Amino acid sequence: MLNDRSTPLSLLASRRSCRPRDMIAPGPDTAQLRAILAIAARTPDHGKLAPWRFVIVPDTARARLAAVITTAYVAERPEAARLELEAMAQFAHQAPALVVVLSSPVTQSKIPLWEQQLSAGAACMNLLHAVHATGFVGGWLTGWPAYSEAVRDAFGAAPEHIAGFLFIGSPAHPLEDRTRPELGHIIDEWQP
Repeated sequence: MLNDRSTPLSLLASRRSCRPRDMIAPGPDTAQLRAILAIAARTPDHGKLAPWRFVIVPDTARARLAAVITTAYVAERPEAARLELEAMAQFAHQAPALVVVLSSPVTQSKIPLWEQQLSAGAACMNLLHAVHATGFVGGWLTGWPAYSEAVRDAFGAAPEHIAGFLFIGSPAHPLEDRTRPELGHIIDEWQP
């Protein structure tokens, strides 16, 4: 059953992450991206708060995002070398499509912050599953830009946090599966 990609479980079992720098066109068109985001929004959400937001960064805004990232990086690390700055600028230009997912907690809610943050992570994972089901590949990156308040402020404000930069495209070469943990190392049975 798991070798047949047409079943839901085999589709899930065949999902792979792709490095954004290894993604090429085509990426999803506007309608496909909207459908992917609609699936991402169907995530566990205690209290029906939708404690996350999706920000699409179009091609026309990638240079501006690169400038935001590099400016923030230099402000925090004025001694940064040329290669570091090039890597920061390159970050924004990877893959045909980019969605920034923000953890957007509802602070006046009785739902614990941790549950809201977990929901944002689940939204990212649902997005990756939808990307795969649509025939594209995805990569979820954080790195320095996700933890920069200056970069976050380009998309929102505290108490929001960048949950991830989700890059979408087509693989430049066939994806190889990585080594997965042995189930015996990650599954226990509770014995009270």
